[in-house]
Amino acid sequence: MGAGHDHGHAHAAPVSGTAAAAYRGRLRIALCITLTVMVVEIVGGVLADSLALIADAAHMATDAVGLGMALLAIHFANLPASANRTFGYARAEILAALANCLLLLGVGGYVLYEAIQRFITPAGTEGGLTVVFGLIGLVANMISLTLLVRGQRESLNVRGAFLEVAADALGSVAVLISAVVILTTGWQAADPVASLVIGLMIVPRTLKLLRETLDVLLESAPKGVDMAEVRAHMLALDGVEDVHDLHAWTITSGLPVLSAHVVVRSDVLNAIGHEKMLHELQGCLGHHFDVEHCTFQLEPSGHAEHEARLCY
Repeated sequence: MGAGHDHGHAHAAPVSGTAAAAYRGRLRIALCITLTVMVVEIVGGVLADSLALIADAAHMATDAVGLGMALLAIHFANLPASANRTFGYARAEILAALANCLLLLGVGGYVLYEAIQRFITPAGTEGGLTVVFGLIGLVANMISLTLLVRGQRESLNVRGAFLEVAADALGSVAVLISAVVILTTGWQAADPVASLVIGLMIVPRTLKLLRETLDVLLESAPKGVDMAEVRAHMLALDGVEDVHDLHAWTITSGLPVLSAHVVVRSDVLNAIGHEKMLHELQGCLGHHFDVEHCTFQLEPSGHAEHEARLCY
């Protein structure tokens, strides 16, 4: 910014830990559970010749990778900021969520392909063993879901991990249903049908997470923040004539930021002072909107014309 401009920051302190950091321990437990169940289901799938179990184990493998990436992202995201990386590595969590999306889509496509192959070339699935290993997978997934259910509301990174485990839990249910059908009716096609269901459950949730992740990467306005309403609140303050170059975006989950140029009448600034004006702007947004970090530039009337070619 040029000389003579007045800047205000709603939070002068460095960026604090990300929303996902509080769930690091729970993610570690979920990772251990996932790895254990993955090995169990691979053994069970081979013994029972069950594609549904193998598909669920493959999904578990990507879950393990996804949980590992989420933990690694949390580590990097909570490193201190530097002169070159003023927000630190906070975006690492969003990149991990994006990588999780790509993994989930890949697994979903693989499961759908293998299920179609099973319809073409049927296999003899052992229903009894499939029930046993399916129950083990379901119980383990429910424990992991309980650990992550709160964190998925606060962090896209944790939500990516939660959705993977949720898809696994639903997959375990599909495995159990297919095994019961095979045991009671002998209909072997129940196994690839269950695999199709698992694949179809993965894709829609993944696309939703992908859309939210891309919104952050494309610096869309934070979810739940109406920019027109933000502008209206600022313009309602005494002495504020105009608000321009108003931007709001999200660095990572739980860290929305905002910047704006605020045109204020000179007589009001002279009367109350710049510090009080900045305090009122900060209070205005702090009370009505959940924004972690705000930066304001106070300008006298007519100053915006000089910035027309510089600010967007």
